Amino acid sequence: MEFMRSFTKESLELLRSRIDLVEVMTPHVHFTKSGIYYKSLCPFHEEKTPSFVIQRGDSHYHCFGCGAHGDAISFLMNFQKLSFQDAVEHLADKFGVHLEFFNENEKNYKGPSKSLLKAALEEAKRFFLFFLINTKEGEEALEYLYKRGIDLDFIKTFEIGLSPKRPFVFQKYMHEKKISKEILIQTGLLKNYESPKDFFQNRIMIPIKDAFGSVIGFTARKYQEDTFGGKYINTPETVLFKKSKILFGLDYSRKNIAKQKKAIIVEGQIDCLRLIKEGFSITVASQGTAFTEDHVKELINLGVKEVFLAMDSDSAGIQAAIKTGDLFQKEAIESYVVDMQGLDPDAILIEKGPNFFEELLKNAKDYLTFLVEALSKNVNMSSPSQKNAVVQTIINKIKKWDHPLMVHESLRKLARLTSSPESILSLDKDFESKNVYIKKHSKISDIDVNFDLILETDLLRILFLHGASNARLIQIAKDNIQEKHFKITVCRNLFKKYLQSIEEGKVKDLLSFAIDLENVEERLFLSEMLQKKINQDKLEETFLKTTMEILQRYWMEKREEIKLKIHSSKCSDDELLELAKEFDEIKNNRPEIILPK
Repeated sequence: MEFMRSFTKESLELLRSRIDLVEVMTPHVHFTKSGIYYKSLCPFHEEKTPSFVIQRGDSHYHCFGCGAHGDAISFLMNFQKLSFQDAVEHLADKFGVHLEFFNENEKNYKGPSKSLLKAALEEAKRFFLFFLINTKEGEEALEYLYKRGIDLDFIKTFEIGLSPKRPFVFQKYMHEKKISKEILIQTGLLKNYESPKDFFQNRIMIPIKDAFGSVIGFTARKYQEDTFGGKYINTPETVLFKKSKILFGLDYSRKNIAKQKKAIIVEGQIDCLRLIKEGFSITVASQGTAFTEDHVKELINLGVKEVFLAMDSDSAGIQAAIKTGDLFQKEAIESYVVDMQGLDPDAILIEKGPNFFEELLKNAKDYLTFLVEALSKNVNMSSPSQKNAVVQTIINKIKKWDHPLMVHESLRKLARLTSSPESILSLDKDFESKNVYIKKHSKISDIDVNFDLILETDLLRILFLHGASNARLIQIAKDNIQEKHFKITVCRNLFKKYLQSIEEGKVKDLLSFAIDLENVEERLFLSEMLQKKINQDKLEETFLKTTMEILQRYWMEKREEIKLKIHSSKCSDDELLELAKEFDEIKNNRPEIILPK
């Protein structure tokens, strides 16, 4: 996971003062003004009469239909499916606030602000688009694109451009726009500070955008053989552009991926854009690198339950499908591999149309079936030794997956697919015990992830994200959970402060709560805690389950504590009698949840 950033209290205060909630929501919600109120249909539930309201000057929205309530941060998290940190950074970018961080890695960056870098990249995008469409030099590039089935509408939709072959044309234009050499170098558009040269020359330019459509870099394809370098080159690593973490096309697809809970994954940028243009707006591509765990986490955070791998049909594409599918299967995300008929997605859509591709998706093979077929191709499966080699290869892959049930069921399926005895492939006890664990490679506030931390953060996460819209959750917490039930200090403190805000008569919005936390560790913890998404379909059920587990943990530990005292041989007879009574009283009072009337 990328390091978590703790924003300074002062910069969050400035951000809060600048946010205009109506401006944040207007691109997604159609408001009509009525006196001091802005009204609209609720974006969180279906309705015919507007019940979604913002009072002029207020920092909160409220729906009188479904009870949705929150601020700009919670809207971006719930509607746009952003993390807390991404939502804060987006708002800072939108309203021109420079965020200061406690994290040393961020403090060491002394260059121009991200908003200035993005403005420069946006200007570069406009230049490249103009240069492609309106210059003599662009005619040959346009002819190349037209031959590939990329027409003017496609070019304008995705703002494809051309970088000049002649030196200094681009730099002269950017200089006239008063964009400094330092900014151009920090964005990756220039290289070599002393004698700067254009990083991109004589290439077709495809903008790479963040989740909100801001340009953060470019993919550049050569269209003439004598152009120096590889077929594709990307913007070098910058403060904005981290190649291994960027999913190309996510700015177009994020909302639909979150809604449909599935994604199509392709290898090429043009493949990705073509699919999106033809209505398959759940498509993404890795950015010139193999798919990574960071890419997988990004899609998991959007709630993805299944993915369709539409890779090229050559050997490299097959290997990419095997590796990418394995990453998703490892996280218990069902993967399907699309039979691309020897073509890439772009060619299929041009030659055979979107309906044909839709059928390919419907007939996609599940990952295990594809894996068995791919590894047994050109292998004599009637040969015991060759069959054994294939089956053992797949077994070793499956046993590295993180979810024991997924492993168990996949091994059973492998037995059926390869006509192998299930008993031979079944899990041994040593394997099962090694794989039932909580990952400990990530940390929250320097505390190793463990059962107690997971349990308590699950409870707090639901309260912080949904307490404002669901008073019943707050009442359940107040009636059942006390500070003594928490084992993690930072969780206990946050719970205490949350209840204090309720007693004061209001549930604070997330940004205000973060500002009011004096302790830097608590702000860092809050930011990371809110990264994980919640299944809203089972909100109360999950909350009740978590509450019961916390109560049962406390109940069991109190019993064990008394038992240890009884067996310590340090108590008098009278003390032993009192402890025995206390033990019986606790034993006979198993925890029960008090539900609101």
